[in-house]
Amino acid sequence: MQLSRLRVSLRSLTLSILGILATSLPVTAAEKLYLSYGPLMLSLRVESLELFAKDGTINQDLGFYLDRATPAQQDQFRQALTKRVDLSPVMLSRFFNSKLGEDILYRFGKGITILGGRNGKYALRGAIVQAAFDLEEGLTLLNVLRKFSTDVQFQGELLLGLVQEVDKVVKGTEAFTEAMATLSKAEAALETPVDFAQLPNIQKAGNLGFTKQILNLTDSQRNRSFYVIVYKPQQWREGKTPVVIISHGLASNPESFEDLAQYLASYGFVVAMPQHPGSDTQQAKALLEGYSREVFDLQEFINRPQDISYVIDELERRNQVEFGGRLDLENVGVGGHSFGGYTALAVAGATIDFDYLQKICDRLYGGLNTSLLLQCRALDLPRENYNFRDPRVKAVIGANPVNSGIFGQKGLSEIQIPILLISGNYDPATPAVFEQLRSFIWLTTPDKSLVLAEGQAHVDFSELDGGISKVLDSVPDLTLPEPSLLKGYLQPTVLSFFEVHIANNEEYKPYLSSAYFAYLSANEDFQVYRISPASEPDLMKKILDFREQYGVVAP
Repeated sequence: MQLSRLRVSLRSLTLSILGILATSLPVTAAEKLYLSYGPLMLSLRVESLELFAKDGTINQDLGFYLDRATPAQQDQFRQALTKRVDLSPVMLSRFFNSKLGEDILYRFGKGITILGGRNGKYALRGAIVQAAFDLEEGLTLLNVLRKFSTDVQFQGELLLGLVQEVDKVVKGTEAFTEAMATLSKAEAALETPVDFAQLPNIQKAGNLGFTKQILNLTDSQRNRSFYVIVYKPQQWREGKTPVVIISHGLASNPESFEDLAQYLASYGFVVAMPQHPGSDTQQAKALLEGYSREVFDLQEFINRPQDISYVIDELERRNQVEFGGRLDLENVGVGGHSFGGYTALAVAGATIDFDYLQKICDRLYGGLNTSLLLQCRALDLPRENYNFRDPRVKAVIGANPVNSGIFGQKGLSEIQIPILLISGNYDPATPAVFEQLRSFIWLTTPDKSLVLAEGQAHVDFSELDGGISKVLDSVPDLTLPEPSLLKGYLQPTVLSFFEVHIANNEEYKPYLSSAYFAYLSANEDFQVYRISPASEPDLMKKILDFREQYGVVAP
């Protein structure tokens, strides 16, 4: 590459990197930004950025980088420099002092180093927290730059690779969404036609009503106490009563799924939702209030699936007296969201593959899969053969599950019961191209399906705290579906899956067809798609075509 061409590329690279960091983790240098690429070293004075941010002036120093930018691009970059994000400095400090937070900083610090090449994680943490503590200026890109105690060097090769990988993730997500739409439509065309308008509308609640109770349990063998929210129908259905257990995600709680539990109970299910102490909202609160240094307890990888089995044990103990022996506890369904998805897959038989996890955690750009940061914490567990399979569990649903790194292809192939994976193409925490897509391919159980909801973004943003909501509000042109729309997709899916696979009710099979998902989302801006193993060969071909054109999406 000629020197002039390289310099042009470096200009674009510098501005691309600054733009990415300004909208995610803002970092820069105290007096100068340095960008190294092989033998070359370029610099940009911080005061040049301050002048530009103040009144739009582009001096000679900054002009070297902005001479090819359009007025619109210049304006966008200027806004990024001064955009303020209001996050608690105490929260940031405590999070970045946790092992999970330190891992994030370490990964960023490989590419954003102290001048000379040393990992810049400590400088990053100090500057970010100090900027957040600044009541007047707040957490902005420029203010973080003022708080740095030393100049920072951008490692051009690493960061160029990061920009390229981010671009591949975006392209991969778009290609995956298009593939799901095409394959789901193709499956629907081959299915026996059904007039869904003539079938019962299961988007509405059932007619059996529901009641709620709370159990406070203590597993003396593990010295672990937790509560369980139980919903049961007011009127019992005929025959045995199916049981579903729902596992909440990281920093969440059982209450987050009460709407779903009430809905299932109204159709005759008993639904139990255990608290997972050590990875729930109380643990998150303990971190923020300084009573814990961890986002979650490492033992949660073990305790969570054991909580599920203990709840089934407890229901067995109570079945005759409290439920009249109605509960079918030999055919239990388990659903889980995010970390709860890991929990569901673990009791379904998935095993931890430490060798694969180590390999994928060591990859340079592994942090692009946010959930991998959580999964990599399992490397601190003793390297034993963990088996959490509960034979009473006969079908599972993983919604945005944290799973692909910790289980790998080897671990997921151990699951041999019906499984449904739910994904969203807006999910930044468990990106579909890293988690659910590859997991679906790796599963060997003959009864598997994959659902993709457009616009689904891991959590219901309408229920998030104000701090995170402010971050979301700062993202331009972000349009999300109404929570009621996604709920209208989710609830019938969960009901039908468990009716068919744990209640043995064949009447609900039409609701699990690709055609029904097309019917549900007809004329909606955000569609929902479903594929079965029948689409796997075509899906694999589309993956191989993408890899041939763009390369493998890391990790």
